[in-house]
Amino acid sequence: MKVNFQALGCRLNEAELESWSNEFIQKGHQLTLDSTEADLVVFNSCAVTAEADRKSRKLINRIHKSNPQSKLVVTGCYASLQSEKVKNQLGVDLVISNQQKDELVDLLLTQLNIPSHSTPLTDQSSIFARGKHRAFIKIQDGCRYRCTFCIVTVARGAERSRAQQDIINEINKHHQLGVQEIVITGVHVGGYGSDTGSNLYELLSEIMDKTSIPRIRLASVEPWDLPDNFFELFKDDRLMPHMHLPLQSGSDSVLRRMARRCKTAEFTQIVEKARTAIPLFNVTTDIIVGFPGETESEWKQSLNFVEQTGFGHMHVFSYSKRDGTKAANLPGQVTSDVKKGRSRQMIELSKVLKLNELSKHIGREDKVLWERTLSSDSTKMSGYTSHYHKIISKSSSNAVDKVESIRVGLIDNNQLTLLQQPDFKIDLM
Repeated sequence: MKVNFQALGCRLNEAELESWSNEFIQKGHQLTLDSTEADLVVFNSCAVTAEADRKSRKLINRIHKSNPQSKLVVTGCYASLQSEKVKNQLGVDLVISNQQKDELVDLLLTQLNIPSHSTPLTDQSSIFARGKHRAFIKIQDGCRYRCTFCIVTVARGAERSRAQQDIINEINKHHQLGVQEIVITGVHVGGYGSDTGSNLYELLSEIMDKTSIPRIRLASVEPWDLPDNFFELFKDDRLMPHMHLPLQSGSDSVLRRMARRCKTAEFTQIVEKARTAIPLFNVTTDIIVGFPGETESEWKQSLNFVEQTGFGHMHVFSYSKRDGTKAANLPGQVTSDVKKGRSRQMIELSKVLKLNELSKHIGREDKVLWERTLSSDSTKMSGYTSHYHKIISKSSSNAVDKVESIRVGLIDNNQLTLLQQPDFKIDLM
């Protein structure tokens, strides 16, 4: 049977696809990137915003129309929050909730009467269809906190941490098959071990001790979870000097209404620790504009704080009202026009800050994981530096899926990317 996987939303959804793809291969099935030739399509949906809901519904319809003969299984946050609606959507054969995701492969094979047989894992999995450069590693699921805007914690449920040895075994298996970088991901990464007596610091220490994967990267980590000695871990240069620390607002009064556990002064201290401990440490973030009750004064506070802090990249979201969250019933809902205007302002600021960050790397050496040749120009490659800045090569080589030491030459101001200095290459890993 040919199986196609599709996902919308976060890196955690991608990590889950990779895990399921390996299970399907080990049960004797094949993977395909073309949904039109698949016998089974598994769609991992998203519900982080109302727009994500809409896109999930649209993708379900598109998958069915492109291949009405295939079986269609839908899971993820949208499927969990709107299970009856999804079950009744045309073409859907099975809905599996987030709470059943660990058993997804066995559940759908049983309920859809699909035969299987055992086979060894090879490099056919979905990550290798995209390249051997990076794999997402899910370390936990769920969140014990309830930020007032967040529907994901409702959809994902209580915190559940994976066993350290299972995580280490998965990383080693990926490395044996050629993966160069792993990304640690989850719903509440910093909460790892809250249910098992462990913690993220201990897990990362074990990963660095018991694996030899060249590059270890952290996905989004809530800033309040980091212990004082956390950045000592980055003395090991296998841990990439970049973290995504969601701020959400630069106004303390807005942060209180969001029920965020880290205010601006604490956030500043964390960023300063990182930048003091690790040169050019890249901090990226999320910002929500137009949160209920956000006044003009609070908006200016947020803009000023973001500008003062500086970020290598920002995801800017207009507040999306989500039924089932406390924020949906807060007074002072901001109009769409105001949200659009503030979003434009924050996006423009984010471009300026990104250029400032990129300029610090001109003339410096860095290690790049090359990911692909450019579709627009096959003589060039693109990849990411250790600091997670996108970079484009000046000349092609056979370095895709490999780590190469390079020198940064210039910035492409239009694309907001770095450019490699020509004729400067050291070693491939």
